[in-house]
Amino acid sequence: MTKVQIRFRLQKPLDDVMLARISDAYALYGIQKVKVAPTLDSLMVEYDATRLRPAEVESALAGAGIPVALA
Repeated sequence: MTKVQIRFRLQKPLDDVMLARISDAYALYGIQKVKVAPTLDSLMVEYDATRLRPAEVESALAGAGIPVALA
């Protein structure tokens, strides 16, 4: 396993619904950790690079209802 961290910018303001979706992101295949930035405008995602590429992580987050873009 190769752990990689990547930063994503949130496309809309953080709210309670999105917080719940972020906590559910741990269930996504290959995603190890999701951390909200102190400024509440971005996420730091740690994932297994042997299983996912950055575009796939972005797509998985968007599919989970977390609108993000590569920072």
